[in-house]
Amino acid sequence: MSPAGRLVAVVLLAVALVAVSLTGAEGEPRTAGGHAAPEFGGHWVDSWVSMPQLTEPGNMPPPPFTQDGKVFDDATLRQTIRVSVGGRNLRLRFSNAFGGAALPITKVSVALPAGGQAGVSAIEPETSRAVTFHGRPSVDIPVGAQMVSDPLKFPVAPRSILTVTIYLADGQASTDITSHPGSRTTSYMLAGDHVGETDLAGAARADHWYFLSGLEVWAKSATSAAVMLGDSLTDGRGSTTNRNDRWPDQLLDRLQAHPSTSGIAIVNQAAGGNRVLNDGLGPNVLARLDRDVLAQSGVEWLLVFEGVNDIGTAAAAPEAQKQVADDLIAAYDQIIVRAHAQGIRVYGATLTPFGGNTMYDDPDGYRERARETVNTWIRTGRRFDAVVDFDRAARDPSDPARLLPAYDVGDHLHLNPAGYKALADAVPAGLFRHRALPPPFAFD
Repeated sequence: MSPAGRLVAVVLLAVALVAVSLTGAEGEPRTAGGHAAPEFGGHWVDSWVSMPQLTEPGNMPPPPFTQDGKVFDDATLRQTIRVSVGGRNLRLRFSNAFGGAALPITKVSVALPAGGQAGVSAIEPETSRAVTFHGRPSVDIPVGAQMVSDPLKFPVAPRSILTVTIYLADGQASTDITSHPGSRTTSYMLAGDHVGETDLAGAARADHWYFLSGLEVWAKSATSAAVMLGDSLTDGRGSTTNRNDRWPDQLLDRLQAHPSTSGIAIVNQAAGGNRVLNDGLGPNVLARLDRDVLAQSGVEWLLVFEGVNDIGTAAAAPEAQKQVADDLIAAYDQIIVRAHAQGIRVYGATLTPFGGNTMYDDPDGYRERARETVNTWIRTGRRFDAVVDFDRAARDPSDPARLLPAYDVGDHLHLNPAGYKALADAVPAGLFRHRALPPPFAFD
């Protein structure tokens, strides 16, 4: 054998030895904790997310689960979530982004809920599986951090409901905690360790998610995620509790009905009251873009539908509304630049009407003109990779500054499930084809 041939043989042997050391008997790579990870040939993709927020006093767990300086002391928390795409393996993300102390989670399990229903306290006990972190049943999440569980072999069907049960033996030693108040899904709390129990009889209820911020599945390489970045209109105010009929949910239903789009994960990174430019309920979009979009798994597309709260909370005066419109346009451009740098296509959705809303509509129409200015730029600025015209889908043709009455939940700002279906139907399925970004602008 020539010297070059011997060198090639040595390299191939070394590669083979490394592969053997990193795989189990069935050829699967192993995590540091020794638990089997998914097979090669795929990638992790977000299948469900919730935007982490600092919990307001009115959204804290009910007594006795909130005490002076502590929450969930010796308590079990059971929550249901609806995934978008499926896979053979999953892993969970827990967030302590806004915690005032470390978050010590003692035990976690995942199961199918009784009857496959959202917002129920019972599980199918034979499906319950323990979740681990680096091979251990417990995890301490530092202040401001998140933790991802070990991969778990747990077949997940598209659009299925999963139950995640958490036990905290010592609770979290702070009343600054991380949650997602706008879950539109019922969670259950019971004193003591009840992770393995079929039902939580007598449990307290709250329509919020706590600590749980994501579920990823190991999916085929062609499967990708589309992030919906928004405020209460995307978080689903006006939708039905435990029915999953926000517009991103209904868009997912539509895409899943066709094989060509069944590999698209729709993940909802929205929060009520959120703003693009300034903190409101949760960090502003420019501040949370890295966490909620760029750092997420398997993201290929981003749809931005946010800005109405910026317009509605700025003063109803010509100078203030011109400023907020100009600043929103500049912020959208920043979002596009930063997402494009990560290979993510960015779509802009026009802002829907708020005429007649007692907080945002003003008699001189300054805010309406700012909305029109922003929408004109979204439609004609040629900066977004595509435009989704939610304004046209939701407005009253006879009075374009107002929502169509059949879609109005009653406050002249938020939509009912029929209105959210109109938004979902306005999103072209063709936006989610796999294709490269256009080349960047040339500079002299």
